[in-house]
Amino acid sequence: MKDADFDTLVQGATVVHSNGVDIADIGIQDGIITAIGPDLKNTAVTRIDARGLIALPGGVDTHCHIEQVSGAGLLNADTFETATRSAAMGGTTTVVSFAAQHPGNKIRDVVDAYATLARKGSLIDYAFHMIVAETAHGNLEDDIPALIAQGHRSIKIFTTYDKVRQDDKSILDILAVAKRDGALVCFHAENDGLIRHMTEKLLAEGKTAPKYHALSHPRLAETEAIDRMCRFAEFTDTRIMIFHVSTREGAEIIRAAQKRGVKVMAETCPHYLFMTADILEQDNPARFMCSPPQRTTDDQDALWDAIADGTIRLVTSDHAPYRMDETGKFAHGDDAPFNKIANGMPGLETRLPLMFNEMVSKGRMDLTAFAELTATAPADAFGLSRKGRIAEGFDADIALWNPSISHTYGANDLHDNVGYNPFEGTTIRGMPVSVLSRGRRIVTERSLQGLAGDGAWQRMAHPNLSA
Repeated sequence: MKDADFDTLVQGATVVHSNGVDIADIGIQDGIITAIGPDLKNTAVTRIDARGLIALPGGVDTHCHIEQVSGAGLLNADTFETATRSAAMGGTTTVVSFAAQHPGNKIRDVVDAYATLARKGSLIDYAFHMIVAETAHGNLEDDIPALIAQGHRSIKIFTTYDKVRQDDKSILDILAVAKRDGALVCFHAENDGLIRHMTEKLLAEGKTAPKYHALSHPRLAETEAIDRMCRFAEFTDTRIMIFHVSTREGAEIIRAAQKRGVKVMAETCPHYLFMTADILEQDNPARFMCSPPQRTTDDQDALWDAIADGTIRLVTSDHAPYRMDETGKFAHGDDAPFNKIANGMPGLETRLPLMFNEMVSKGRMDLTAFAELTATAPADAFGLSRKGRIAEGFDADIALWNPSISHTYGANDLHDNVGYNPFEGTTIRGMPVSVLSRGRRIVTERSLQGLAGDGAWQRMAHPNLSA
């Protein structure tokens, strides 16, 4: 159709947008939302009948390990193609993955290498966190400031794990640079000494099975490190994010820090909201191992309270995919002790359906809260200024949800390359049936249409320090 008003017109959806929830049409031109309103009469090249469906902003998942070599030298299971096709099938249209530096590498080269992989494989849009393992040799003085200026405005720091953890002095140095140049510093916050102490103790007692993994990461390891990072952020007046909060005490520390003006945000993940530590008593427990580990039902209650009052603003997947074989979980053998089993689970495809089922289908919270938690807040936190909202002028990243579809997850029914679903047997109600990324239909009626390489890197805008 020549000279049409829109490339695509989504008609009759229940639209969750910046002003509320309404039955409306969405007009899209050149990948951008250009009109939202009831019964738009404009011409369009393509029309999508969305009556009975809910139009939600495409999910923004800001914690994903994709095509990444771990600190232990193990390549995870997913390429950018397999990870992002799984993300798309779960209603996610933007991912922030990790460019993982290892000692001896220049971080500029690391980011370039990951960008090459993503350009080739990603079906959806993407950005990167810079994992800083080494600050010497010009990395802190030259590379990191230059990369921040280019739009890579997120830095990831580990307070534990050999080869990647930073000591307190290095953390403060990084925070100072981030404050000066306008970056967000994200933390895997666990006390390394406590973990080492407990791991050595358990192994010495012959407690080597996967179920002992949870004991090797005591809750105090998380709470001590969260408190210390909040104090460091307070001292340097730097904006930080605490990743994967798992404990009541951790949430309470963050809440108290926010009340005294510390610029700290926090996220948690579905496996902390829907799993407890006793899952490691099940068959094949290695598939559920993650760090921090799952905790208790009391911690789950506290995390939901923290979500409700805004202490925790994001729920992300922490997608960390390893196959249940010698290429992944069992790289050190089928009978490897817990400290030699790769940590992490797939989560890109299940994050949104699990949260929709709990928040919307079960009535815990409403559609606007779901959109805020899974799309708007993540986009805002990381300066993805055209993502996370259905609003005029934003990218047309839209997931059309059928709230009536029920699905019980199977043993291996995800679209990644991991080979298992940690939520096997869980029944959810509500699924994305069609997904648009910058106006392109990448999923239609639960059928994948997106192509590898269609995704584009997203520059992170200078952070809003009042957020």
